[in-house]
Amino acid sequence: MSRPIENLPTSLFFDDDGQTPNSRLPVLLYRNVALKSADKASAFEALFSANHWPAQWRAQVFNYHHYHSNAHEVLGVISGRARLKLGGSSGAEQTVEAGDVLILPAGTGHCSLDQSSDFLVVGAYPTGQEKYDIQRPDPTTHALSVARIAKIPLPLADPVSGEEGALMGAWRAR
Repeated sequence: MSRPIENLPTSLFFDDDGQTPNSRLPVLLYRNVALKSADKASAFEALFSANHWPAQWRAQVFNYHHYHSNAHEVLGVISGRARLKLGGSSGAEQTVEAGDVLILPAGTGHCSLDQSSDFLVVGAYPTGQEKYDIQRPDPTTHALSVARIAKIPLPLADPVSGEEGALMGAWRAR
C-alpha cells in the first residue's frame, strides 16, 4: 500500500515505573495523516487492515490508565480532539486530533484526560494479536505483564505506511 503521508512520526519513550511496564520500543505519533476519503473511519480501517493491523473497534479512549500486555495497538483519530496521558501516571500528556495516529507498543500506558464530545478513534491490533487484554497499572501483576510483553512478536508492517514504514525501522533497531 502506498504511504498516505509525507511526514515522519514523532518517537516518544516511556520508562517502566514499576506499575506500568511501558516499552523499550517508542510510541510513534503521526500527525495529520492524509486520507483520500471524507469517511475517515472507513479510510483508517482500510489503511490499517491493508497493512496487517485489522481494525477492531470505533470508540473513545478509556478515562483510566491501562495498557495491553499481549498486543501492540494503533489508534486513528477519526474526529474531535483529546488530551491523553501516555506512559502511565508518571508519563506525559499528548494532545491528538482528527487525522492523527498513535502506535502504542505493548505495555504502553494510556488514558484520556479530557476529550471533545465528538472525539472518536479507530482501534486496531497486528494480525495474530486481535485478542488483546486490558491491564491496569498494578505492582502485583507487573512482572507477569512484563513476561507476556517480552513474547510479543513485532508486527509485519507499520499500520500507516506499510512494510517499509517508520515503525519497522524504529522497532527493529531496538
